[in-house]
Amino acid sequence: MFDALTQKFNDAFKKLTNKGVLTQSNIQASLKEVKMALLEADVNYRVVGAFLRSVQKRALGKEVMGSLSPAQQFIKIVSDELTQMMGGSNHGLLRSPSSPTVVMMVGLQGSGKTTTAAKLARMLKKDGKKVLLASADIYRPAAIEQLKVLAKDLEIDCFDSNPQMTAEGIAQLAKEQASRGLFDYLILDTAGRLQIDEELMNELGHIKGLIDLTEILFVADAMTGQEAVNVASSFHEKLGITGFILTKMDGDARGGAALSIRAITGQPVKFIGVGEKSDQLEPFYPDRIASRILGMGDLVGLIEKAQQHINLADAKKMEQKLRQNDFTLTDFREQLHQIKKMGNIGDLMKMIPGVGAKMPAGQEVDTGQLSRVEAIIDSMTLAERENPGTINGSRKLRVAKGSGTDVSDVNRLLKNFAQMKKMMKKFSSMGGKKSMRAMQGMMGGPGGFGPFGGA
Repeated sequence: MFDALTQKFNDAFKKLTNKGVLTQSNIQASLKEVKMALLEADVNYRVVGAFLRSVQKRALGKEVMGSLSPAQQFIKIVSDELTQMMGGSNHGLLRSPSSPTVVMMVGLQGSGKTTTAAKLARMLKKDGKKVLLASADIYRPAAIEQLKVLAKDLEIDCFDSNPQMTAEGIAQLAKEQASRGLFDYLILDTAGRLQIDEELMNELGHIKGLIDLTEILFVADAMTGQEAVNVASSFHEKLGITGFILTKMDGDARGGAALSIRAITGQPVKFIGVGEKSDQLEPFYPDRIASRILGMGDLVGLIEKAQQHINLADAKKMEQKLRQNDFTLTDFREQLHQIKKMGNIGDLMKMIPGVGAKMPAGQEVDTGQLSRVEAIIDSMTLAERENPGTINGSRKLRVAKGSGTDVSDVNRLLKNFAQMKKMMKKFSSMGGKKSMRAMQGMMGGPGGFGPFGGA
């Protein structure tokens, strides 16, 4: 997400690194780089122009802080303006004064409306809400069945639509069922087309006129860039969109749609899809996205991911083992499983402040090394995992053959694990900054994974 844009911004900021003060001249040089970066990211040219004027006005004004360097001042201003351009703050779902809150999903075919409807329902269910899903897509083959299957997998109620009904009829009956069943939310999936047409808009308009909609969310494929913004604008003019969900954000290294859509339509991006799994829908936080674009990470987002996937009791137990220097290869294997649940390792590392900016655009972390480490540990006996010092030459050969790796890989893992144990013993008695620096040293560089990089 945003890899190419991040690299371009970093290049622009480097022009101010050795400057003593922000001036018209050096600001113009950096803004030229920023302009090219945004245009190459497929950001709308009008949005780019307004953004540059605002940044220049603030950079030459009196808002800069004397305690910051020129480069830091410029980065802060750019971050603030990016945040404002994307909406300023997170905008959650609106709630109806009386239940159910009805959310209608609209967009072109192939944008991911159906799977996104299910993801949104899962998110609301996890938040303790009672949700009813309904499909009013009577045109696309198996669309209704697809939503029913997704709902069943997520254990969420789904209205029994069928293609013989009209879309308007489905919407009315689903609303009645949601009211009778005391559901908090009704999420209505609708038909899409390969392009905007009068029939589609009339149908959606009729549904809007028949039932009281709280939200009309436009689902857009972020990888289509500025085209997604153009289509969104047309839908907004005809239906009155209340917000947007951008899908496939994990595959978009540019970011044009995310940066343009609020400024053009005036309506906020509320959620982003960052993968195909049912839990890979996230609230959209403009300040966090701006921070990630500028290579400054997203520590709050990283912590939230950890809270979602890591059991607190297990974490406390593991902390105790670390403090007592009783951490084994069995424990380490368990930690690998926990980390893999959180998502792509490369994406997680970019959320760590200071790490993302150092990773070259397009560089991927070799996640295969995690699988190799797991295979090596799985090929050991329980006794060997608990006491790696017993693994002699013949055992190393057996472990290497069993894991499909080389003896050198086994040696590297054992050596690095031993070094990590020593480091743990040293900083277990430390506090504050010293302990943190020691932990950072253990994490390794951008291309590796802790002391096991390359294993």
